[in-house]
Amino acid sequence: MIHRLFQVRQPFIGALALAVPGVALAQVAPDPVATLTGTRLDIVANGEVTRVPDIATVSAGVVTQAPTAAAAMSENATRMAATIAGLRRAGVADRDIQTASINLSPQYRYGENVPPVLTGYQASNQVSVRFRDVKRAGAILDTLVQAGANQINGPAFSVDKPAAALDEARTAAIASARARAALYARATGLAVRRIVAIVEEGEQASQPRPMLMAMSRAKEMADTAVQAGEQSLSVTVRVTFELQ
Repeated sequence: MIHRLFQVRQPFIGALALAVPGVALAQVAPDPVATLTGTRLDIVANGEVTRVPDIATVSAGVVTQAPTAAAAMSENATRMAATIAGLRRAGVADRDIQTASINLSPQYRYGENVPPVLTGYQASNQVSVRFRDVKRAGAILDTLVQAGANQINGPAFSVDKPAAALDEARTAAIASARARAALYARATGLAVRRIVAIVEEGEQASQPRPMLMAMSRAKEMADTAVQAGEQSLSVTVRVTFELQ
């Protein structure tokens, strides 16, 4: 009985598929592929613009050592709390302070032909601090040290909202690709007919070398000056042309 019911339904499914052939074709039809009648030319071009970075990020932390793990962590927590409080007093928002790592490790003394001897524990707490006013970065670095931070790395500079700058780089990359295609066309006695395809291969922001300089003042502690310089933002595109 079940077998006969299957035989009845099978023609019905086939009839339904035949009744709507347009729908089936619409679901599986491949995208049209551009057909070249002339010479294909692939150009890889780069567009680059420069901006003054408006964001500085540093890694700052506290490293402490004590005979026991609990003592090392306790001292570290106290000094780190003072460091974060100093950052807040300096105007750094909570959203710009992010814990990066917390570590606790035993410390040993090693000697020749003797087993290692446990001498204590080292605790470290690292935070990533973002400065939205690059000109104040040096003063805030000094605040970090005064508050208890004893490990600082950076700064790393970046552009906060790079979209408009990257669009300029894209425009420059396409213009460069067009100019090079025109050059190849003239050299071969052909003409550029059209652009067949454009593929963006990637965007990149170069990292300027951070510069930390001590600016001395008479009878006062030196201030740390941070020079942001310029940052290059670039986009690479692959453009396919048809020459005739």
